Amino acid sequence: MVAMVSGFFAVFAELLLPGIAVLCRDWPVLQAVATLPLLLLLSYWSCASVFPESPRWLLATAQIPQVKRSLQEFSTRNGVCLRDEIYPGETLLSTAYGEDCRPRYHSVLELRQTRIIWKNCLILSFTFIGTGIQYCFTRNLHSYSTNFYFSYFLRVITGALACIFICLTVNHFGRRGILLFSAIITGLSSLLLLALTQLHGGLVLVLSVVGLLFSQALAMLSVFFACEVMPTVVGGCLGLVLAAGCVGMAASSLMELQNNSGYFLHHVIFASFAVLSVLCIMLLPESKRKPLPNSLKEGESQRRPPLFLSRPDRDNLPLLRTRPPLSEYNPDNYSRLVSATRRMLTKDTLPYRIAVPSHSPLLS
Repeated sequence: MVAMVSGFFAVFAELLLPGIAVLCRDWPVLQAVATLPLLLLLSYWSCASVFPESPRWLLATAQIPQVKRSLQEFSTRNGVCLRDEIYPGETLLSTAYGEDCRPRYHSVLELRQTRIIWKNCLILSFTFIGTGIQYCFTRNLHSYSTNFYFSYFLRVITGALACIFICLTVNHFGRRGILLFSAIITGLSSLLLLALTQLHGGLVLVLSVVGLLFSQALAMLSVFFACEVMPTVVGGCLGLVLAAGCVGMAASSLMELQNNSGYFLHHVIFASFAVLSVLCIMLLPESKRKPLPNSLKEGESQRRPPLFLSRPDRDNLPLLRTRPPLSEYNPDNYSRLVSATRRMLTKDTLPYRIAVPSHSPLLS
């Protein structure tokens, strides 16, 4: 949810950027206005009470005293319970982890000892495809309008539509299925545009808009997927996925600086990566209805679900939609049980009879 909300804020900021540029009227002033709000990030270190540390990460790294203080602060602010009422929770934490438990910190370098986590991180790093191939789609829009704001606002609008698409579909069809669908549409659009390079018609415009829409959905969902698949104790995994997205942005900026020289090679490389990502996404686990992994052991236990329909009694989510599991409650059996019980109670010949006294007992 946080990843989706941040995507909406990013789209809203891009919509405001042209208006701020018109008000500033000068490039250095615009740069200063865009950079000054970043100074608010210093409050993360200077104001710990405003931005407290995540209790989930503190608990995953066995920082028990910090967890106690954080939970006490949250409970006091929310008014859920008094300060003294959280002592049973502290006793439970101390019993589970021990009094002399030392914090356990993990780094990204420990991923070399894993087999599944680094594979998932590498596959999700294909998010740079969604950011880098967007230049290939937006370049085709210049042939229809030379106005800068036409391609800019079209890209922002498709970004907003991509956020809405993710919100409406990812919780119903699963993360892996929608990620694969976005990668397939992005790869097909890029390959068809390579075949129609010499044409300038409505089909090229439609393919560019569709590819731009699903490439942004691919980039957003890769980050959202990484938040749920990567273990809590290794926060650098999400940073690697975000850094890969910045690599794609840098590739697009380099193409602009070189005046589109080598554009065809750029398009071929990113289209090839898009096709390759379709095969790799099938190796990812499904995070829908799954607990978030906190440790490296839990991250290694995530398995790839089956491709097609699975048995309804197994707790996994296939790539294609499965039939809903049969409910244990059967109204027919329940009604027959009620009818049989009613007939048994209405019979005169019961296996036992409760003796009822003929005279009421005397009150003493």
